Amino acid sequence: MIVRARMVVTMDGVPIPNGAVRVRGNRIVDVGKISELASANDEIIDLGEHVLLPGLINAHCHLDYTCLRGKIPRQKSFTNWVRVINAEKGILTAEDYVTSINAGFAEAQRFGTTTIANLTAFPELIAKMNPPIRTWWFAELIDVREPERANEIVESATDSLKRAENWGLAPHAPFTASENLSRDCQEIGLRENILLTTHLAESDEEMEMFRDASGPLYQFMEKIGREMTDCGYDTPLRRFLRRLGDASLAGWIIAHLNELSESDFDLLREIQHKFSIAHCPRSHAYFGHVPFQFERLQRLGFNVCLGTDSLASNDDLSLFAEMRAFQKEFPKVPAERILGMVTVNPARALRLENELGKIGRGFLADMIALPFTTSESLYQTILNFAAKVPWIMLHGKTVAIH
Repeated sequence: MIVRARMVVTMDGVPIPNGAVRVRGNRIVDVGKISELASANDEIIDLGEHVLLPGLINAHCHLDYTCLRGKIPRQKSFTNWVRVINAEKGILTAEDYVTSINAGFAEAQRFGTTTIANLTAFPELIAKMNPPIRTWWFAELIDVREPERANEIVESATDSLKRAENWGLAPHAPFTASENLSRDCQEIGLRENILLTTHLAESDEEMEMFRDASGPLYQFMEKIGREMTDCGYDTPLRRFLRRLGDASLAGWIIAHLNELSESDFDLLREIQHKFSIAHCPRSHAYFGHVPFQFERLQRLGFNVCLGTDSLASNDDLSLFAEMRAFQKEFPKVPAERILGMVTVNPARALRLENELGKIGRGFLADMIALPFTTSESLYQTILNFAAKVPWIMLHGKTVAIH
């Protein structure tokens, strides 16, 4: 089978006008101009005036909370938001979560996402799911109220996760996951060669809690019974590194990383094994966090990706909208480079840089097509797309979009 389009954006060299991609099974076997690839016997899918590009990859999402869209007004503090979302979660049933996750999958797919890194607080529900897109399931783990059960919590989640093809562990954050829980996750990550992710240095209240032993998050966590003796001397990043060290950080995807001191940047400069970072521009704006230090982090060699976070702090699951929000925040970053943050970079974060994120020989045949009939620059046209994606191929098969 050959797929032809007005333009093929491979993310590995210059775009190919009147381009074509030969697909065999679930893999791409050749890429070039249609005149070079096609023969009389080929089945050709001609997409006409469209641009063909790799399927998009969401590096950080919580589909559990798709059902909370629009239900949490902006709060005066991050801690208030935590209180409100906990109250909302308290009235949801297992079936509510299944419905929410399935709705999230469908929405993400409509917006051209073909691979997603999804954190779920309910790994036992994975057995009830049949994701329509390529999914990495991360069990979001919290033991703040019962740190003595850390090992049991991790082992139980791991048993559920092994039902999935792609899985990892997600100790939620330094203020909700104990040192033992994080270390257990790290040990399993090394043993099973899986990915790990966590929320880190997300808010100024988290910085205030760990560095100063004060503020609304400190007071809230103390009130619910958290042991607070680790607060009052470290930044969240320094505490994270003290817990886990440098040697195996390359297997981590760190969400947010907003609150960083100059001493934190000194630490980041010294790290030999660079982790990936998932930045969520619209969720970042929703909370009013300090400016994300993109350029400094990238200069230090960190792999920055984009994610949507959850609909408890976002409007939809469109990575196109995330790219536009990022461009508004960083107007000097070229559109092509921004597109790389939802293709090439997250593929690298998932350790699949030779299989996902590009259109090339040997890569998985996950592709999307968008209308391209304007004189606007190609990459800007892609970023400006704001509708349902009209054509998707996943695993080498065309997907019906609902």
